[in-house]
Amino acid sequence: MTIFYPLDTARLILQVDEKRKARSTPAVLMEIIKEEGLLAPYRGWFPVISSLCCSNFVYFYTFNSLKSLWLKGTAPTTGKDLTIGFIAGIVNVLVTTPLWVVNTRLKLQGAKFRSDDIKPTTYTGISDAFQKILQQEGVLSLWNGTLPSLLLVFNPAIQFMFYEGLKRQLLRQQAELSSFQVFVIGAIAKAIATAVTYPLQTVQSVLRAFRIFGSLQRS
Repeated sequence: MTIFYPLDTARLILQVDEKRKARSTPAVLMEIIKEEGLLAPYRGWFPVISSLCCSNFVYFYTFNSLKSLWLKGTAPTTGKDLTIGFIAGIVNVLVTTPLWVVNTRLKLQGAKFRSDDIKPTTYTGISDAFQKILQQEGVLSLWNGTLPSLLLVFNPAIQFMFYEGLKRQLLRQQAELSSFQVFVIGAIAKAIATAVTYPLQTVQSVLRAFRIFGSLQRS
């Protein structure tokens, strides 16, 4: 995540700032560095990494616990993998959405937007963001974007469905997978899941940044 963090910053900017003329990732990164400084692509790194650690812990713990309970003594299938992944995703969304709302705002804070209706925030950190959102917007604002996030549980569910399916196919032909094979099937599975669910990710980003957008009036 740290290595590819600047790409994620460019993705978020492109999703929320529709009036930005530069549409390619390298061009957006160059604009950010030129206007905001060399470290700007890493803005909000700590809250994102913290949220990612919590989110992955919740998801993988739930996924493997359900898998151990449900598949005990039975053979795994693609349908079961998808169902378990879906349930684990729902649990993850409900528990960790407040963290992602906060880190989305911190990541956008200080960015130079092209859209006039974007209103920047002034949070000093994670705890300050939580406090101000609760005071100014109410507790439910911490769950902004929950609906598309719930729909996006299909992302890891689809990812693990393809990952487990590809892994089983390879294990029928050989006793053990190499690190490179694990890397390749993981990348393929993630690419498929991302391509299928990307429109929902765009909606999710906009809703999480709701305070920045005010009324979110679009032309």
